[in-house]
Amino acid sequence: MRTRLAIKTHALLERTFPERRLFLRSDSDTRFIRLRPETQAIAFAGCSAVIGWTIVATAILLMDSIGSGSYREQARRDQVTYQQRINALAEERDSRAAEALAAQDRFNTALEQVSVMQTQLLKAEARARELETGLDVVQSTLGKTMKERETFRDQYASLRTKLEEGGAAAVAGTGDDSTLDFLTAALARTAEERDKRVADAEDAIMRADEMATEIRLMEEKNDMIFRQLEEAMTVSVKPLDKMFENAGMDPDRILGEVRKGYSGQGGPLTPLSFSTRGEDLGADAARANDILNQMDRLNLYRIAAEKVPFASPLKDPFRFTSGYGRRWGRMHEGTDFAAAHGTPIYATAEGTVVYAGWMSGYGRLVKIKHAFGIETRYAHNSKLFVEVGQRVSRGQKIAAMGNTGRSTGTHLHYEVRVGGKAVNPMTYLKAANDVF
Repeated sequence: MRTRLAIKTHALLERTFPERRLFLRSDSDTRFIRLRPETQAIAFAGCSAVIGWTIVATAILLMDSIGSGSYREQARRDQVTYQQRINALAEERDSRAAEALAAQDRFNTALEQVSVMQTQLLKAEARARELETGLDVVQSTLGKTMKERETFRDQYASLRTKLEEGGAAAVAGTGDDSTLDFLTAALARTAEERDKRVADAEDAIMRADEMATEIRLMEEKNDMIFRQLEEAMTVSVKPLDKMFENAGMDPDRILGEVRKGYSGQGGPLTPLSFSTRGEDLGADAARANDILNQMDRLNLYRIAAEKVPFASPLKDPFRFTSGYGRRWGRMHEGTDFAAAHGTPIYATAEGTVVYAGWMSGYGRLVKIKHAFGIETRYAHNSKLFVEVGQRVSRGQKIAAMGNTGRSTGTHLHYEVRVGGKAVNPMTYLKAANDVF
């Protein structure tokens, strides 16, 4: 059975691979090697396998090369897009920073103008009081002069009557020359005094008109100053009202708490007032007091803004890597900023350091307690530059960015807590975009 199968297999192979002989000739001899069909079939199968393997391997390498090139090209495109996005964010951040600096300059300029206008207003008010006092004196003098003129006019009429009577008596030969001379001299003096009083009265009337004109011009100037001050106060205070409201804070409550800490007389927030000498306030004084109240509110806002975390914790270029909210099923209670290792980190508001050290998960951590029940946290730092109990101001360097604690890369984890509860830090940063 096996012999027949071998014979059939040999015959089948003989058709495709007939027996061949390979001759090897030398100088003295000739030999040959017989290549049987089985040997040729095995050699053919081996060569086919090698060639097939070579083709498959080459195809795999080509496909891998093409695929890798496509992946690299895609990665390169993604990198270019990512870089363009980073550049756009950096330009937007720089633009925001420039706008904030411009707004701060405008704010400082407005304060300087308010101070100058306030000084001018006080001088104008003092000058107006002086003019009012002078006008009162002139009016009193004018009244007295008019009364004296009437008295001298009566005396003149009386003396003229006596003179006429004395002249008649002299013509009749019954009068006295000395009496006539006395009456004539008295009449002349009275006329001279009368003319002088009339001149004084006319001069007083002219002075009164001049003072009335000057007072009217002063009132117009004061009204212009008042309008400029009112407009400056509106432009300065309204954005601050909106900033605190957007941050979810009641402006009146915040300012009330700040006022409690600055209630001493003679301090920076002591309100100015005009003396009314027991009289009712006039329209100008009422407007001035309204402006002064707005200036007091502006000063209170300036102090409150230093105590609330409206500033950014970073001044160098950075990118946001994770925001506030749920992430992978867990609550992320802050905002992550990524930048180079060692990037300076700054306090976002003035306050007191209540923790500075290592805390599990946070790594090297700084906690700062601010006013109004607000606390900020700065985590994963490489270095700390503050100690517990230290007072810090807004913009003071407190740490350097690192990768300590439970962190996947160099970044700052920044938290804001109100009453111990975490809130979105971007609420405060966005609220201050149009102000700082």
